[in-house]
Parts: sequence; structure tokens; C-alpha cells
Amino acid sequence: MNDINLKGTYGYDVAFLSEEKIKTIELKDNNSEARILLVPAWQGRVMTSTVGGENGASFGWINYRFIEEGKVSSQFNPFGGEERLWLGPEGGPFSIYFREGTEQVFENWIVPKAIDTEPFDVVNQSSGKVSFTKNFSLVNASGTKMEIGIERNVKLLNSDESEIALGIPIDKSLSFVAYESENILINKGQSAWSEKTGALSVWMLAMFNPSPKGVVFIPFRKGSEAEAGKIVNDDYFGKVPSDRLVVKDGILFFRTDGKHRSKIGITPQRALPFCGSYDPEKMVLTLLWYSAPEKPTKYVNSKWGTQDDPFSGDAVNSYNDGPVDDGSIMGPFYEIESSSPAAMLPPGGKVTHKQRIFHITGSEEKLSLISEKLFNQKLADVGKVF
Repeated sequence: MNDINLKGTYGYDVAFLSEEKIKTIELKDNNSEARILLVPAWQGRVMTSTVGGENGASFGWINYRFIEEGKVSSQFNPFGGEERLWLGPEGGPFSIYFREGTEQVFENWIVPKAIDTEPFDVVNQSSGKVSFTKNFSLVNASGTKMEIGIERNVKLLNSDESEIALGIPIDKSLSFVAYESENILINKGQSAWSEKTGALSVWMLAMFNPSPKGVVFIPFRKGSEAEAGKIVNDDYFGKVPSDRLVVKDGILFFRTDGKHRSKIGITPQRALPFCGSYDPEKMVLTLLWYSAPEKPTKYVNSKWGTQDDPFSGDAVNSYNDGPVDDGSIMGPFYEIESSSPAAMLPPGGKVTHKQRIFHITGSEEKLSLISEKLFNQKLADVGKVF
């Protein structure tokens, strides 16, 4: 078996999807080995990326087992991928994942086909950029029918664009891949989306490969709980143990080893536009930026069941996969998620949510220059948090 067929490489993933008859689109950088791989049939999601061409490490988590089985679930099809577009809210009175009148428990949870198994149409494509569209309708848990349009533009960022986006130079010894997605949600119907009838949000989920010492770090706005509210929501699947979540000097550190199912969320009052993760063993720094509003605003609440306030949701989340009660596991993987504010849109109105993902590899010393400038945080210290 030659190098490009080794599991964990970008070449392996390209070959795997090709063998499974899944059409892909590759965006390439002309001056480096940076590449990203997208699947139009799965909502134009970015499946994976690399800094090193065919032989380079593949950064996205792909659910090989599920894809190989070739079955289509009527509930949810977890193909994986390092940047997929969903819509919120997941739970509550305006959920689009539960039918009206049904109890909001797992047995009744259904991912809408338009963001699960239906393709997005490719409307424009070049070596460094691709654009998708999709029009569909959904009915939320309050019975409101919503006519929806999506426009999704994904662009590979070159060296100059990446440095401008980060606001700092990237040392020439480092290798990186970076891309930006622009995700536009449009009200195609005749009625406004509101707090009374329900509103949607753009919800971006990035699935990556965990590592034994992997850490997600999320900076937050400092301030007392009286002023800015709770620092972190950490009780999605039961409270996150203290050896897996540390709050220190304005940064949340969250263990992402794929061994303990847990999730955290940051409110818009606390959230900042940059967060990231670090794998100290492979020396990979991942950065995620999203287009946060200048002032905190309303976000949809994805909590299942009864809600006190359907518009008090999180802006940023991170999830660490792990075994469920019966010992089975879907991954392992970890996620970083970003959301747009609630889209209170008049007919024809639109909201745009941008996200940028950077994977940077090289010496810890040079990578640390980036984390120190962006987060005032040395990577050597990040690797020692847990």
C-alpha cells in the first residue's frame, strides 16, 4: 500500500469517497499543497482539508463505517465532515427537528432532509471557490410553514488573504490551509419570521478528529455574572467534570479526546469571534472565526422540550464525543459550532453568517506566536491544562 492510501491522509479520503461513488469538488491553492474537499450531495459540506496534498494529514472527521454501509436513515445520516450547514433551533416551540405535538425526545428527533440527505445545487465553480443554492420549505414545532432559501459560497484563502483575515503574519516555516464560507439564509415566503411564529438561524458544525491530549480553547468576554451572565453552559449531557473543563484567565479549556460525551456553550453576551483547538502531539493549531454581531442579540434556543425563553441560545458551542450508556460510539470526533443570531426576517429578508477555518502545522514555537497574538496564550501552556 503506498502512502496516499494510508488511512488518515487526504489521499485516502479522496479515494474512499470516489470508491463509494460520492461526487466531490476539490479546491486547491496554486502556491501550496493546501486543499479542501466538498460534497454537493451533502449540502455542499466541506468533508476534509489538508496542508500537504495527497500525502498530507486529513483534518475532517469522516464516518467511514456509516458511508460504507450505504443505508439511508429516515432520522439522521451522520456522514461527518469538517464544516456542515444546519439550521437552528434544534428544540423548543420553534424546533424544525420535531413535529408539532410530539414529545421532544430522541425517538422523535428528525433532521430535515434538506440539510441531511438532499443535495445543494452548484451554481458557480472555479479552482478556488464554489457556490451552492437550495430552496425548500419546513414546518416548525408550532405549525408555522417556512419557505427557505440558502446560498452558500466556499472560498479557499491564499497566504495574503489568510494573513489579512487573522490580522497577523504567518511564519514561512508553517504550513496551513484556510477557507471561508459565506452562508446566506433567506425568507422566501410571504410572512415574516418573528418571536411569535418562530425564526431560524444558520448553524455551522465542524467535526474534527480527536487526539488524546486535544484541547478546544474558547476566549470569552470577562465580567461578573451579574453583568454578563453565566460564563459557560456545561450541562447539556450532565455537568462536565472539572478534569475536562477549566476556566482560566478569560479562556475556557475543554478536553476533546473523544472519550467522554460532553458539550459546552457560550452565550452571545460572552462570546468572541475567535476560538480554536490544539493537538500538541501532531502540532496542529486549528482556528475558527465567525461573523459575530457587534452587539449581543437574540439567538435561538436549541434546548429540547419546554423553554423559558426560545431566544436565549448560545452563539458558540463545542462537543466532545464519547460512548453512550450502552457503550457504543458514533465517532469518536469533536466539534466546534458557531451560529448566526435569530433571523427575524421580513419576506425577502436575508441574514449572512460567515465562518473561517484555519489549520496550521509546524513547530510549537512558531505556532505559539499565533496563539499568543490572538489569545495571549502560549501553546505549551495549553498542552498542560489537563
